[in-house]
Amino acid sequence: MYLLRHGESEFNVHFSKTRIDPGIEDPALTDAGHAQAAAAAEHLVDRGIRRIVASPYRRALQTAAIVAERMGLGIEIEPLVRERCWFVCDIGTPASRLKADWPAISFDGLPERWWPEIGENEEELGVRCLAFRDKLAIAESWHDTVFVTHWAFIRGLTGLTVPNCTLLALDRSHVVGPGPEESPGDLPLGATIVHTSQS
Repeated sequence: MYLLRHGESEFNVHFSKTRIDPGIEDPALTDAGHAQAAAAAEHLVDRGIRRIVASPYRRALQTAAIVAERMGLGIEIEPLVRERCWFVCDIGTPASRLKADWPAISFDGLPERWWPEIGENEEELGVRCLAFRDKLAIAESWHDTVFVTHWAFIRGLTGLTVPNCTLLALDRSHVVGPGPEESPGDLPLGATIVHTSQS
């Protein structure tokens, strides 16, 4: 299984220079972000990927779309892998608008407002990461899946802080703990960086 952080967004460009929230809701990828996503897609081509699952944020959807086009796959939505809601950029797009903007993707089951109303603290992020880990632990198969996600979610799940469009590999042994009952492993999960936009 792979985790892919989205490509560079409009927020990332401003915030990296100023450390001030530029106030852009659900920002899009920059031209550099599109190029980063295309490069990451090339690193996924020969890895047996059959499923692409993305956060509902625009930057993740755009990244996933580039990967999906390269690999001839559809995109599924998983709100558990969204960004920690902390900046204005983490105000999402309502599900009804997403359905109109991305008609080829099913947003069935996604609430109209799928991001928190008052932000999300570290404890709440941890709970969400644990819920995702538990979901993986009982899944029959996810070795052929790439999840397009975000900086804080990757940090919460793996303990790693990674640049835009970093691709990480997770092994099932890191998700499922030892023993016959295959109880979930502890966080952070072990992950290996396969590719980064800064490499």
